This record gives sequence, structure tokens and C-alpha cells, in this order.
Amino acid sequence: MSQTVDRALSILPLLAQGPADLGQVAERLGVHKSTALRLLRTLHEHGLVYRQQNQRYRLGARLLALAQEAVENLDLREIAHPHLVALNERCGHTVHLAVREEDDVLYIDKVDSRYPVRMYSRIGRPVAITVAAVAKLLLADLPEAERRALAHRLDYPVYTPRSTTDATAFLTELAAVREQGWATDLGGHEGSINCVGAPIRGADGRVVAAMSVSAPNVVVGADELLTLLPLVRRTADAISAEYSGTPASTTPPPSKELPR
Repeated sequence: MSQTVDRALSILPLLAQGPADLGQVAERLGVHKSTALRLLRTLHEHGLVYRQQNQRYRLGARLLALAQEAVENLDLREIAHPHLVALNERCGHTVHLAVREEDDVLYIDKVDSRYPVRMYSRIGRPVAITVAAVAKLLLADLPEAERRALAHRLDYPVYTPRSTTDATAFLTELAAVREQGWATDLGGHEGSINCVGAPIRGADGRVVAAMSVSAPNVVVGADELLTLLPLVRRTADAISAEYSGTPASTTPPPSKELPR
């Protein structure tokens, strides 16, 4: 029975590469055509494969529906929270998790700093979208046309002298974030607060959320906070792997010089 299940499941990644006929399936499995036909018929009955008029088989709509349902039912916050807590325990600073909803980026989880000086961010509140590290990570992953359109309809409040002030500068920064795979907010929202963040990706490689570590200058300076970047990226990779069901990657060291 286990061998039969194994063979049946082996058909699915084969058909994910494109339609195949009975002979191709049998050859790939190393079985007689009659065995392959029985497996295909069973999968067809459950809607997992579909037989086309040209007698070639492709993945069925039921399989795609199940995959979509599984993705929609994943609770990203539940998956990420233990990793955020572990990161907080190692570094002691505030850790945030954020997602994009239309033109807003919202915090959906937060682990507070263990130090007396704390941030006033709250779960469910929008972030300062033109300066926050998590926002830059989420917007940088958008297709270019969508990214440009969004950048040009945003307002650019000047929170501090380090705030991004217009769409051109913002798009330049998003391009750098997209290339390097991490982002910072070094006093762009609050002059005394620095932040470094990394993206969380789904199975298709797209950014589904972003996480960050933030700390006030009175606790740790920007240079020291930036030394946590490799740890932040490894945490984001671990969350991505668990969320997408893929093996965790080893994040390489940053290829660009860290901003000062």
C-alpha cells in the first residue's frame, strides 16, 4: 500500500512540469502502463489529475483548490511568533511582524523590549509607510508598475531630517532594498529610534510579511543594531521555511556595505 501511495504521489510533480501521456507517466514511474493507468484513474476520480481530450494528463483543479485553501488557512502570526520571541530573547530589543493590506502596512505581532525604554507601536496600527523598514521590504517586492504607481500616490510626511521626502527618492530606496534583501529605518520616523528588517517569503518566493528589530539610541546605537542583521535575516528565513513548507536557506552575508 505504501508503495502504491508513493507512486501515485510521484505523478503529481511530474504533471506539474506539464501534461504527460500514459506512456510517459509509466516510464517515469518505472511501471507497466496498466499500473500507471490505475493510479491515474484513482487520482482522476479525486480531481487531482485531469485527462484531456488528447489523452494527456495534467494536474486537476481540485489539487489547485486544495493548495489555495491550505495557503489561506496558514496562520502566519502563529507560525512566526515563537521565532520572534526567540529573537527577542537573544537581542533584548523590540521585534515586529507586519503585513501589507492594500495601501497600508500593519503590525500584526510585537514582542516588547526587555529594556525600560520601549516603543509605542501597537498591533493593528499602520506603520509610517514611507520610512519603516518593514514597509520598504513589502513594497520593494511589488511588480515595478505597481510599485511606481503606489509610490506616486503616497504622501511623504517629514517626520525627521532623515525621512524620505518624495516618490523619486522612495523608489530609489525600494530598488536598493529589493536588490540587497534587507531594509533599515535609521531615524527616519523617530530620530531616536533605529530599525533593521528582513522579508518573510511564501512558497512562490514572494514577500508575504516582514519582520524587524528596533531599538532607541539610548539603549543601542545604529552601528551596533546593524550587527544584528545576520541574526534577523536567519530568523526571517526560518519563518519563511516553516510558513512555505520548504527547507530553510542559509542567508549569505550582506553583499552591500551597511548604511551608516
